[in-house]
Amino acid sequence: MTAIEFNYQLTGFRSNLERFALSLTSNMEDAKDLTQDTYLKAISHRDKFADHTNLKAWVFTIMKNTFINNYRRAVKTKTKFDHTNDLYFLNLNKESLDISPESVLSASEIKKKINKLEDEYRVPFKMHLSGYKYKEIGEKLNLKIGTVKSRIYFSRQKLMIALKDFN
Repeated sequence: MTAIEFNYQLTGFRSNLERFALSLTSNMEDAKDLTQDTYLKAISHRDKFADHTNLKAWVFTIMKNTFINNYRRAVKTKTKFDHTNDLYFLNLNKESLDISPESVLSASEIKKKINKLEDEYRVPFKMHLSGYKYKEIGEKLNLKIGTVKSRIYFSRQKLMIALKDFN
């Protein structure tokens, strides 16, 4: 099949593709974007289409897979991992977090307990809480990554023991 024949047949599916995209996305603008992405991928990968097979099915499969990949990507970007044992804050909206006097008191109590840790545990732990990576902490404190990881782990263990009676 020549490029002209391919493009001609591909454009003939436009209304069907738009309806299918709308059924997937439930939003007209997203459906148009999905249709455009599908056309782009179909034209870019025309060489992968086997002649004398069902072009319509091939294009619809591209659209379905594009939609699934976009959906998975969107879900991943919205997921927040909090690294707590019970993943309490996983996917919790910031709007749903109410600042109560108890939570402020809890935060101040936790900070006090962190500040009571020995320097060798407190410094790497605070750096980790501030967003530093293990490697960065190791470079700044002249420690091996394994040492950094173990000190952060032991800091957590000490804090859990210190805060076990605290609610």
